[in-house]
Amino acid sequence: VFRHPFATMSSAVSATLGAVARRPPTLRRARTLTTVRAAAGKEVIATDKSPAALGPYSQAIKAGPLLFVSGQIGLVPATMTFAGDTIETQTEQVMVNMGEILKAAGADFSDVVKTTILLADMDDFKTVNAIYGTRFPENPPARATFAVKTLPLNALVEIDCTAYLP
Repeated sequence: VFRHPFATMSSAVSATLGAVARRPPTLRRARTLTTVRAAAGKEVIATDKSPAALGPYSQAIKAGPLLFVSGQIGLVPATMTFAGDTIETQTEQVMVNMGEILKAAGADFSDVVKTTILLADMDDFKTVNAIYGTRFPENPPARATFAVKTLPLNALVEIDCTAYLP
């Protein structure tokens, strides 16, 4: 015997939920997306003090009070070559590059709320963590760290971040 999921609810609740269930979901979603886009806007953040994007993406995007910084690898902006061959030199350059993009948006590391670290070798976690930690001495952001098969240009580390701009 099939029993309708609303059968055990009061008739008022059932009528309300039934009306919501009958409303075309695409109209509700479309209205929500349009509102978010109109309220937030989008601004491209770019600086020549950080490496140019290697593909069809921006160094960072400001959307409302949030700044989304694309993944940075250890390239020196002037030469577009790696700062060095070690995890230490590449991680330090990643953090310098990220700092310049944050600065271009009027932010700094204290505004960062989330980061993602990609490592070519998880054995480098402790070394990267030590360098990364110098930029976040108090109230560090939320973070995820992953080991990946290969990074762009065979980099050893890539880090992206999201910052809150009050």
